[in-house]
Amino acid sequence: MPNAHQENDIFANIPKKNASSENKKVKPEILPTSRPSSPQPQTQYTRKEKSLRTLWTVTALISMTVNIVVVVLLGAGLYLYSKNVNDFEMPEGIDMNTPLNLLQGLYDNFQLMDEAHIETNIVVEDTIPVQFDLMLNQPTVVTLTEAVTIYGAYVEINTGALNISAPAVVTLPKDLDLPILLDLVVPVDTTIPVKLDVAVDIPLKDTDLHEPFVGLQEVVRPLYCLVAPDAVSIHGEAICP
Repeated sequence: MPNAHQENDIFANIPKKNASSENKKVKPEILPTSRPSSPQPQTQYTRKEKSLRTLWTVTALISMTVNIVVVVLLGAGLYLYSKNVNDFEMPEGIDMNTPLNLLQGLYDNFQLMDEAHIETNIVVEDTIPVQFDLMLNQPTVVTLTEAVTIYGAYVEINTGALNISAPAVVTLPKDLDLPILLDLVVPVDTTIPVKLDVAVDIPLKDTDLHEPFVGLQEVVRPLYCLVAPDAVSIHGEAICP
């Protein structure tokens, strides 16, 4: 019979593992090995993209080269300017009044150009064809340049002593004036030489040049009024408001 100690032992009834089961080795679970992933394919560029990349590279190199050249030239210019600035002399004819004289000359000359005239003589030399029908229907008098004999004429002579009415041959003497009636159409087909000197006087303000001349005056006016608020035109009128 089991003793009281064994009855009170709650772990006595728990089955224990055999030594053989304890000595059994647990085989490790073999996990399936994953295959190495294949390398990603490299990006393929089209011919157009390759050309654009090449163009971009060449453009960047050219831009960098130009910038370097500009910087070098600018530095050289500044160096030369700083070296010669003390030796600079104002050219002859240029002084403090030069801006005023320049603007006044521009404004006055633009105004003179707008009021100018083109005057010349144009020689017209040509041959003009003339073709028309000349209608004639009017009485006139002709003079015979020689004696004219008329055959088969009918003559009537009535006098107190003699009456004749019979055909006859009549001779008209030279220098005899004969009244006649002209009724005919005369065709005219000829050429007439023409040579003329035509005087031409064209005021420019009446041409399309008026608008640009006035526009040039308006462009110069603000600067002119800035340096000379009391400026006047060639006619003595105030320019500045």
